[in-house]
Amino acid sequence: MKAYRAIGSFPSGKRSQEFTIDFVAADEEDAWHRVYSNFGSRHGVPRRFVKIDSLVEIDPSDSIAPVVVAHFRGN
Repeated sequence: MKAYRAIGSFPSGKRSQEFTIDFVAADEEDAWHRVYSNFGSRHGVPRRFVKIDSLVEIDPSDSIAPVVVAHFRGN
């Protein structure tokens, strides 16, 4: 598993809500799926409306996201 950071936006009412999210995924394809899945389940946004500007692999020590910290705690 690797740590990724996604930066982008999605529509929220009449405005566009920007986001930066760190998470753990098996590979880049899984990372794309997890971003779309996250905003679909939490905000009800269809995948076609989520705009991902960048998706990069990061060093897990650069993240403060609890899910990333917990996953790489033993490493």
